[in-house]
Amino acid sequence: MSAIPRSKVKLEETWNLNDLFASETDYEARLDEIREDVRTFSAKYKGNVTDAASALSALKEYAAIYEKIIPAGTYVNLLQSEDQTNSDHQMRGAAFGSLMAKSSAEMSFFESELSQLPEEELKQAMEQSEEFRIYLRDILRFKPHKLHPEVEKVLAAFSSVLDAPYELYNVTKLVDMDFPDFEAGGEQFPNSYNLFEGTWETDPDTEKRRAAYKAFYEKLADYQHTTAKTYDTHLQTEKTTSDLRGFDTVFDYLLFNQEVDRELYDRQIDLIMKELAPHMRRYAKLLQNVHGIDRMTFADLKVPLDPSYEPKITIEESKKYIFEALSVMGDDYYEMLKRSYDERWTDFAQNKGKSTGAFCSSPYGVHPYILISWSGSMEDVFVLAHELGHAGHFYNANREQGVFNARPSLYFIEAPSTMNEMLMANHLLKNSDDPRFKRWVIASIVARTYYHNFVTHLLEAAYQRKVYERIDAGQSVNAGVLNELKRGVLEEFWGSDVTIEEGAELTWMRQPHYYMGLYPYTYSAGLTISTQVSKRILDEGESAVNDWLEVLRAGGTKSPVELAQMAGVDITTDAPLRDTIAHIGNLIDQLEKLTEEISANTEA
Repeated sequence: MSAIPRSKVKLEETWNLNDLFASETDYEARLDEIREDVRTFSAKYKGNVTDAASALSALKEYAAIYEKIIPAGTYVNLLQSEDQTNSDHQMRGAAFGSLMAKSSAEMSFFESELSQLPEEELKQAMEQSEEFRIYLRDILRFKPHKLHPEVEKVLAAFSSVLDAPYELYNVTKLVDMDFPDFEAGGEQFPNSYNLFEGTWETDPDTEKRRAAYKAFYEKLADYQHTTAKTYDTHLQTEKTTSDLRGFDTVFDYLLFNQEVDRELYDRQIDLIMKELAPHMRRYAKLLQNVHGIDRMTFADLKVPLDPSYEPKITIEESKKYIFEALSVMGDDYYEMLKRSYDERWTDFAQNKGKSTGAFCSSPYGVHPYILISWSGSMEDVFVLAHELGHAGHFYNANREQGVFNARPSLYFIEAPSTMNEMLMANHLLKNSDDPRFKRWVIASIVARTYYHNFVTHLLEAAYQRKVYERIDAGQSVNAGVLNELKRGVLEEFWGSDVTIEEGAELTWMRQPHYYMGLYPYTYSAGLTISTQVSKRILDEGESAVNDWLEVLRAGGTKSPVELAQMAGVDITTDAPLRDTIAHIGNLIDQLEKLTEEISANTEA
């Protein structure tokens, strides 16, 4: 079970990066093209973006350069993600980062010259080009925060340095940390990031689960001060950038590109912390009773409600669930799902150095790529459905929109992914009346979809907000401060129903999202939208599906509020969120009743 080297994994369990570049020679040739295109662009347009016509002419060539950069950047990032221990991948990534910093600096004049154009020229260009309307609108929006062109050039030149904390975090986490074996029941078991998060954290054996937890967090503790300093460097960079650009707070700076105001952000955190907590404490109590656990601890929260019923699923068997559950999305979507398997879009392998968790990368002009470490549980099917939701989103948006219009606000990004988890659960529930099966499905959606997005990520968001409040007040953070903040959030949410034992406060070390702005809260925001839309699909069928497909195709041409409205959800009020919290409470009600029914039938 220990992680094997990347060289030992089966080819069929890996993604096919040849669709990006057939060879390293092709990749290097692309870099040469980018260098030449950037030089040509700079020579042609620097000092010459003077009106709507020249702006649109330059934008066409600017977009063409980005369409060449995106596959190259994706290639580099995916190679690093599949094996962080590979020194060639590390060096390739560093070289690409340097090239992008140099290229960004050389082309930084363009956005500066655009922002210096008279407002009427920018508006005229917007009227003349639907393709670049959103891009130009954003130039106008950001105009008050644009710095002197030479300052922008310097910042662009330092981009790889400014991004270094995230790279340092990954190297510390995935290369330097070597987890020792742990002992339980007289046996030795291997441990790693992927093994802990994919296997041990949900192991039904309480002794083994807690022993793995103890060993895992003891190793994290060895690196807490380095990781905290790395994070503080990232935070101070964001604060300095926010101040330089004239934002009142870091929150305003980070929410600006999301096109979301502070009210929507705070509401998501405050309501869930207050109103979801009582439901999840009931769920924790249910787990405790079913498993006969003496006291519920943080290490026990992810144990399955009915682990003996958990089916093992092979990669091949996952096709049946994925195809049947998501075919409601139509023939074109089904074809995309089929292609994802046939053309090896997904990296399923478990190997040493592989990035933890799962993600979908959707390079413009190429098909999406998915990373997952397949352990064979039904949870993996839900995770795969989630990532295929991202894939389906950009499969549609990238075909319908230009390179600058395809990506929506971060606030909306998790709605299509969590939608697929809803569709998976609805499909499974529809196909059985067996109480134990129904309980297993509902428990899966509570433990995986809602726990992960409405609890794990939301608690990260609540903690992250406290961190940024310190940074806005001119303070810094270290390991002690971060541990205290994280423990406080966990204790506030779980109350006296769950013991937050030693080590839990280090959970902040596990999440790369902290290096991606105000990302964690968007999971619950997206799931709020997808919960409401999945109810529409159950009630209305094809018309609701068609509305949703239109939303996917719209990409980034609408704000989050507008996209939600297209799908029939009004996120300007708290009604969708309150209804979703009530829905989670109802699911836990059903789990309690089904457990009583199953227990009574067993005793009879």
